[in-house]
This record gives sequence, C-alpha cells and structure tokens, in this order.
Amino acid sequence: MEEKEDQSLQVNPEEKKGREVDLNHLFPGKEYDLNRLFPEEGTRKLLQDVRRNRREIERFIKSLNIEEE
Repeated sequence: MEEKEDQSLQVNPEEKKGREVDLNHLFPGKEYDLNRLFPEEGTRKLLQDVRRNRREIERFIKSLNIEEE
C-alpha cells in the first residue's frame, strides 16, 4: 500500500513542465505567427514574464497617480 502512495506523490514530468506559452494569445492582433517566430520555450517564457512585469509596473504607476491627487 505504501508503494501506491509513493507513486501518487511522484510528479509527472509533463505536468511539471506545465502548458506551453502561446504568444499569439498573449499578444493578439499580430499578422504573423509569434510562436513560429520564437520557437524556443525559454524565449516564450521570457516574453511572458516581460508582459507580466509590464502590467505590474503599470498598476504601480496608476497607484502612485491616485495617491498624488
């Protein structure tokens, strides 16, 4: 019975990897396929992080503007 519990606790490598980043979804409205332009997963994750950081910075700036008024 312990073997079954140990097997259920192991993480499937595919699940650990997660789903692939879809640049066409992150940056809509482009006429070309961004996923083909950036085929490497590392580059896609970097671009996803850049977009996330940009949103966080924009929120921070908006919060500063609200406090000034």
